Amino acid sequence: MSYIIDGKKISQDIKDEVKDEVSKLKAKGVEPCLAVVLVGDDPASHVYVRNKIKACDYTGIKSVSINLPADTEESELLQKVEELNADEKVHGILVQLPLPPQIDEDKVINTIDPDKDVDGFSPISVGRLSIGLPGFKSCTPAGIIELIKRSGVSIDGKNCVIVGRSNIVGKPMAMLLLRENGTVTVCHSHTKNLREITSQADILVAAVGKPKYFKAEDIKEGAVVIDVGMDRDENGKLCGDVDFTSVSEKAGYITPVPGGVGPMTIAMLMKNCVEAAERL
Repeated sequence: MSYIIDGKKISQDIKDEVKDEVSKLKAKGVEPCLAVVLVGDDPASHVYVRNKIKACDYTGIKSVSINLPADTEESELLQKVEELNADEKVHGILVQLPLPPQIDEDKVINTIDPDKDVDGFSPISVGRLSIGLPGFKSCTPAGIIELIKRSGVSIDGKNCVIVGRSNIVGKPMAMLLLRENGTVTVCHSHTKNLREITSQADILVAAVGKPKYFKAEDIKEGAVVIDVGMDRDENGKLCGDVDFTSVSEKAGYITPVPGGVGPMTIAMLMKNCVEAAERL
């Protein structure tokens, strides 16, 4: 049976560390502040935003919520982002995705000041990451690195396989694993012999969005298995991209769904907010 990596505990540890950093900044007269912009009535987005504000309350980061109607024009949202860019009291800006169809998401992300881009999505943030300059790391991949390292696993020299090449997880994940001296393979929908490749991975990051896609036979004995999936099984129950029951018998380390990668994303967002306040 593998060691189950407890994302809830590790994320709590990080939030507690952030709380201490926030106290120190406040003692110097700096109050970290995150502005969260929500456009429309998407129920899932409202839940995500509530969770982010709750984390701000816990860590002592000031949160400013800006709720705009679903029919907001792109120009109006861009103007709001520019106002937040210019506001010296705001250290981090987060525009909750997805946005309504009349708004170009890329244009909005590009408008956020890179020094306030705490999601780490802007081309400048991604560019900084790719060449090793200081900048904000995309929260989910950064959280995965913390999960691995805080579980006592060294990435140095390991054969790391990522399944999924999205801009939010796959690509930044590859760059962060390279930074830790991992040997990285990125697989995707056109990859030949996918299961043969995953079965050789010392560290596997699964982000394909297919419920219980990877089975025990697709995993190397003793591997570290990080499940980024948030899927529903045939009974409508929340599950990941990895068949936890069979894989946990073979892997050395594994993240559960829920309670693995999920909690880390918001914890790393809080960490980025503190970094932004320290820089500005």
